[in-house]
Amino acid sequence: MFTIGDFARHGRVSVRMLRHYDAIGLLRPAHVDPHSGYRFYEADQLARLNRVIALKELGFTLDQVGAILDEQVGAEELRGMLRLRQAELETALAEAAGRLARVGARLRAIESEGHMSTQDVVIKKVPPVRLAELSGVAASFGPGDIGPVVQPLYDELCARLEAAGVTGFGPGIAYYEDAGRRDGSVVVHAGMTIPAGAAPEGVDLVVLPALETAATVVHRGPMDGILPTAQTLATWIDANGYRSTGYARELYLECPEDRAKWVTELQEPVALV
Repeated sequence: MFTIGDFARHGRVSVRMLRHYDAIGLLRPAHVDPHSGYRFYEADQLARLNRVIALKELGFTLDQVGAILDEQVGAEELRGMLRLRQAELETALAEAAGRLARVGARLRAIESEGHMSTQDVVIKKVPPVRLAELSGVAASFGPGDIGPVVQPLYDELCARLEAAGVTGFGPGIAYYEDAGRRDGSVVVHAGMTIPAGAAPEGVDLVVLPALETAATVVHRGPMDGILPTAQTLATWIDANGYRSTGYARELYLECPEDRAKWVTELQEPVALV
């Protein structure tokens, strides 16, 4: 038999943790000296300890771990628990990747302050366009709030257009409006240009008006890295005697599966100061 100290060392856990497992009935010692109260463990208990550690690392609570080890959870229920945990981890990973991209974009914006190229900014008129669209509300105009709203809207919009038999639609145009709330939320419009005469049901049909004067710039890469490009545009507008008169539209020129190869034109309505 092992003393609690030796068992903790072999199991790579703390003595305090073993005492806690004993207290909650998760892993009781094989023997407790009635006089000294010393705990002793058998070698084959290392297998149960290893399973406890493995299940904890998967994100299960100690109550869930105990139920699994004591076979109170059936195989199908365990599969369901593991699938749920897998989905939670995938969501957390996606959120972390989004935060990492936004941190990188913020760093690039900071590092490029005062050194932004203005060669790619073009003033032009943007003609009106007929769109099929769906709309939602984002908590703010930040990329971290816009992305989780606009992407599902586009997925649903494309599915509805295909179900309605509309072909040849696109490119996509996203545009934004204040939601009229004090919390700074924004209405997100996810639109697709559609052929003349097409009138699919289940979507909103609008004519997006022309922009008589728009400052435009091309962004290359995923939309969660839009910040440096947007700030380049804002700096150019201020430096060249214009003022912004609304949110920039996003014209999705190329959207391959590899988002690093996306090409998007920002079209911000402006007026002379």
